[in-house]
Amino acid sequence: MHLPPLSVLYEDNHLLVVNKPSGIVTMGVADDVPSMLAVAKQYLKRKYDKQGNVYLGVVSRLDAPVSGVLLFARTSKAAARLNEQFRARDVDKTYWGIAEGRIAAAHESWIDWVAPDERHRRMHVVGQGMPGAQEARLSFRRLEFVPRGTWVEIQLETGRKHQIRLQFSRRGHPLLGDRKYGSTQSWPEGIALHARSLTFAHPVSGLGIEAVAPTPTAWKKLGIAQ
Repeated sequence: MHLPPLSVLYEDNHLLVVNKPSGIVTMGVADDVPSMLAVAKQYLKRKYDKQGNVYLGVVSRLDAPVSGVLLFARTSKAAARLNEQFRARDVDKTYWGIAEGRIAAAHESWIDWVAPDERHRRMHVVGQGMPGAQEARLSFRRLEFVPRGTWVEIQLETGRKHQIRLQFSRRGHPLLGDRKYGSTQSWPEGIALHARSLTFAHPVSGLGIEAVAPTPTAWKKLGIAQ
């Protein structure tokens, strides 16, 4: 199995933070299918000449077509402490997206109730009292109008499956390239959603860490080279 090179944003004895490219899953696939977990384990195994299995805890996940910051824990203690930060919502998650059309609002906060549609492998907005309904909250600010859409910065307050993709599509602004949620526009690398930064407390020292992921090539062609 050929594994792509790893782009490391931060690394120490407790953590590994990487910039995930679009088109590769985080985890949960067959051994002969590439995943970020397999890429990261191989990187550690080679760099530190480790024998046997390498422990790596998946703390954050990104959909396959999404790029950006992905956090792993190198010890079980670090994994437990980081997972608790996510459960307590003590982690700041910032995404960049390019949504179809021109979004009139300079900034907004959205609240929906969402539930899975397992048959079609997607999420739907449902009534609050429906079985399996979960609250989905985010806020965003408009950064700039760009060709074919609007560049937005999104603060994700909950972490529901496909949350950003669904909530923007629900309001008539699917992310470029996201055909699952109604986009009619193409995007050369997955979809136009990038996990820009992740801010959290180091699980051992307690110091604040902000990991920032540079934008992929497709974004740079729009002048978003940061």
